Amino acid sequence: MSASLFSPTTLGPLTLGNRLVMAPMTRNRAPGNVPNPLMARYYAERADVGLIVTEGTSPSPNGLGYPSIPGAYSSEQGAGWQLVADAVHKAGGKIFVQLMHCGRVAHPLNLPAGAEVVSSSAVAAAGQMHTPEGPKDHPVPRALRSDELPALIAELVASAKNVVAAGCDGVELHAANGYLLEQFLNPACNQRTDAYGGSAANRIRFVVEVAAAVAKAIGGERVGIRLSPYGTNGGMTSSYDGIDAQYLLLTEQLVATGIQYLHVVDHSKMGAPEVPASLKRAMRRAWPRSFILAGGYDKASASAAIVEGHADLIAFGRPVLANPGFATRLERDLKLNDPDYSTLYTPGEKGYVDYPPAR
Repeated sequence: MSASLFSPTTLGPLTLGNRLVMAPMTRNRAPGNVPNPLMARYYAERADVGLIVTEGTSPSPNGLGYPSIPGAYSSEQGAGWQLVADAVHKAGGKIFVQLMHCGRVAHPLNLPAGAEVVSSSAVAAAGQMHTPEGPKDHPVPRALRSDELPALIAELVASAKNVVAAGCDGVELHAANGYLLEQFLNPACNQRTDAYGGSAANRIRFVVEVAAAVAKAIGGERVGIRLSPYGTNGGMTSSYDGIDAQYLLLTEQLVATGIQYLHVVDHSKMGAPEVPASLKRAMRRAWPRSFILAGGYDKASASAAIVEGHADLIAFGRPVLANPGFATRLERDLKLNDPDYSTLYTPGEKGYVDYPPAR
């Protein structure tokens, strides 16, 4: 029988009930950067998708670019993730925590005492960051020295161990959307002249080292990575020679790390250039394990992508945040709630756990 969007599948050792993924979406509901019972309720309500990938979660104080995003580097945060994992598992779901170091997409007012804004190079991101004092220009980050990178990798490894010990099923490395790992990949930010900058082979080096280290620490079957070739969020650019070749080289080197999945997002429906179908297909051919596509899919287009073999799973974003029981709604063609965009990043239950359930 051919695969369908709603047929079970596997993700390494995990059995997923369907091929739907809840895409990672920042919601700013973690006061003090600690996961909490409200977050556990939110994710459990959406656990009928095959796989939940959580909002971006910082591996260190330096990575906390936004207000009230969760972390994964302390015992208190680990206990919070255990609440979330237990609730999702009780509801029958599987959950990966997305590890996101914001890098230069940050502001000192959002960071705890002693933390600093860092990046691949001392190049400020365009635009502004929301802070407790209102919108502020992004500062010029401090360029990380090459001898600091092993410690940063160690932070990601420790956070991955922390959330897996808390009962989460795995982690997704956020190398997309303009955050720190992509700040190494993209020449709009990376102006280094050492072994981590200049050529495509050098720009991808740090991301591959991170993936290899995390896979070694918790098992490659528990690790995925998200990439956004041609994305422009956070001041990234697709206007550089060899972008397709760079992402194919990155894909090939990530294969060797043994990580389980590649999650490729196309932001063209949000104003970025479209990722060429030829690049998506080439990355798919080069990837021997689970392959996830994201980017404005609906039921029909997601189903076609699965049936035609372009992906193993399809990630949905904003429709899931507004719809408890999203997989059930989609399969039965039930009416979907519209997201309340005014409450995407506000505290409390409104626009978070008060959407009507599937009927």
